Amino acid sequence: MNRSTETAPQFNIATASALLEIERLLRVARSARELQFTLVNETRGAVIYRQAILLSHGNADKGPYRVEAVSSLPTVERDAPFIRWLERLVASFQKQQPLVGARCLSYDDSPEELKEEWKEFSLPYVLWCPLVHSNETVIGSLWCTRETIWLDQEIAILRRIADTFTHAWQALDHPRRMVGTRLGTRWKAWAVVGAALVALAMPVRMSTVAPARVIPREPAVVSAPLNGVIAEMTVPANAMVQEGQPLFRYEDTTLRSSHEVAEKNLAVALADYHRAAQGSFQETKNKADVPLLKAEVELKETERNFAREQLDQTLVKAPRAGLLLYSDKSDWIGKPVVVGERIMEVADPAQVELRVNLPVSDAIVLREGAPVTVFLDAQPLEPLAATVTHASYHAEVLPGNLLAYRITATFTDPTQAPRIGWQGTAKVYGESTSVFFLLFRRPISAARQFTGL
Repeated sequence: MNRSTETAPQFNIATASALLEIERLLRVARSARELQFTLVNETRGAVIYRQAILLSHGNADKGPYRVEAVSSLPTVERDAPFIRWLERLVASFQKQQPLVGARCLSYDDSPEELKEEWKEFSLPYVLWCPLVHSNETVIGSLWCTRETIWLDQEIAILRRIADTFTHAWQALDHPRRMVGTRLGTRWKAWAVVGAALVALAMPVRMSTVAPARVIPREPAVVSAPLNGVIAEMTVPANAMVQEGQPLFRYEDTTLRSSHEVAEKNLAVALADYHRAAQGSFQETKNKADVPLLKAEVELKETERNFAREQLDQTLVKAPRAGLLLYSDKSDWIGKPVVVGERIMEVADPAQVELRVNLPVSDAIVLREGAPVTVFLDAQPLEPLAATVTHASYHAEVLPGNLLAYRITATFTDPTQAPRIGWQGTAKVYGESTSVFFLLFRRPISAARQFTGL
């Protein structure tokens, strides 16, 4: 008895039952993906194979084949070597000898340049079973491999399953047949084009989004009154302070010593002046030294007053009551500062405004009074309304090398003033324009910059 006879399956009630169950599963599939998965996996119930692969066809008979499903795999990896080899192999077959009808393939049928990969990726016996629609259009094919030869009875079963699958696939791809003449189809196409043109011409308001931050309005800036090193921050950050309350203190050792030296120099100058003034009554020659020593006393007194003023400035006090804003105590204690360096702010928590940094690439024409909608990260479900009060004419380089315009906006409802320092995204509205310009503004700008037209 030859091998084909030994391996021939018996078409019995079990095989017929499996075939009917497969057809049922194919007909009840609710999506193309489910249908394809059923074909390559459930067909094993009627025909034994090691691997089944579903390929879809391109345009009519000249398009390429593309792997859609592989048995035992949930998805197809498009860049897998096996998938790429199989698609190239089928393309080579179609170019040299188109695969018409179900037929068995083997290593000898493979082109010379793909034979080496056949040994790696395929089993010896392959069955090619096209998926042919009722109008004789080939929409795909089933590629099955195993270690034994294919029998006529198995090929007939696979062809029946393929016919069922083809009908179900077409039904899913075309759930409804278009009814009407070609004239009606053209009319609908023109109607769609007209509706699209009308939609593109509809007026809308130009808008853009940019990062935003809540900042205090007109805060009192506390800057360094003199050069020195900060010794102590007497008030923690984000605390409420009263007017005149000490905020921070300088290291005053040098200034205190300078004040003491100035006091002693003044005392010496006064002593010399008084001695010369008293001696002028006895000796006439001492009268010429009195004006000079008096000027020396005035100079030393001025130096003493300057040293006292600097010593008094080592304790910096709050210019007004409000919320104290600065980074952290550890950032400033022991840090040398120069005159005019910004250290902290005192602000009114109820007086806030919005700072929007609009990137140059997203810039639109803005006017004072333009509406702004703010979505803060802390309250994403509660947008706030604001109004543009100022927009800078010149772009600035902000932290992060961001070239942007600074926009200031005030909140429409002062009673809903958010917390100072909160950040989020602001949607800024500009002038009215068409939907077409709104959608293609950036491509048009890029094209004009590239072509110079």
